[in-house]
Amino acid sequence: MSEAEPAWTVTISVRTASEELAGWLERTLRPEVGREAPRARAEVRRRDPTCVEIAIRARDTGSVRAALNTHLGWVHLALATVPRARAGPA
Repeated sequence: MSEAEPAWTVTISVRTASEELAGWLERTLRPEVGREAPRARAEVRRRDPTCVEIAIRARDTGSVRAALNTHLGWVHLALATVPRARAGPA
């Protein structure tokens, strides 16, 4: 992204049932969030022990929409695997 200040910012907040789950989600998302997109940037942070936030900055509406869809998809995928991971091997 250029040095110009992003015009759009979005924050996704995911409140989890436990601090353990929030930590797992944060660790799972961090490598994906760290990847740079051409017109958007994101960072993951913990506002409190059970809440994970993804802050997205983009320079136009198309970029913020694409980044938002991508990050929401990663959150959904990560959380959808939790029951299976806890169940152990089949």
